[in-house]
Amino acid sequence: MENNKNTQQGINRNHPAFNKNAEPFYNIIMEGLKGEVDGEHFWDAVAENAVFEFMYNIPGFTNKIEGRKAYMDWFGGYSNVLHSADHLQIYKAANPEKTIILEYQVHGLVPFTGKNYDNRFCSIITIKDRKIIYWKDYMDSLAVILATSND
Repeated sequence: MENNKNTQQGINRNHPAFNKNAEPFYNIIMEGLKGEVDGEHFWDAVAENAVFEFMYNIPGFTNKIEGRKAYMDWFGGYSNVLHSADHLQIYKAANPEKTIILEYQVHGLVPFTGKNYDNRFCSIITIKDRKIIYWKDYMDSLAVILATSND
């Protein structure tokens, strides 16, 4: 398998999901999972067959994505410009083992409305063989609706 600056673990580093606008999100997740997963970047830590569930109530937003590639393809279209992420809280579950709960906030701008974007998340992450295999995400859906509305 090729291993250079653009391809690591079979992941194309030129994929649009390696979006600089999302770096604060990627960084806070990797901080929260430090010592639990392998890889330098968020996408390195995601298993190829990982499942992502989003417990959001936003019209038109999918509630489930199966597979790293499918999530990367979706994330490649992420358009918010994040400038920071903070308030990280890390909880390690006793059962099931290797489940980590991260609470955190992200802050940025929604370019097409020009509005500030500030949101709170709770991500429940299951790890197997030092990779993310399951992710269940909760967030403040109203924060998204307010930041993306043209009112």
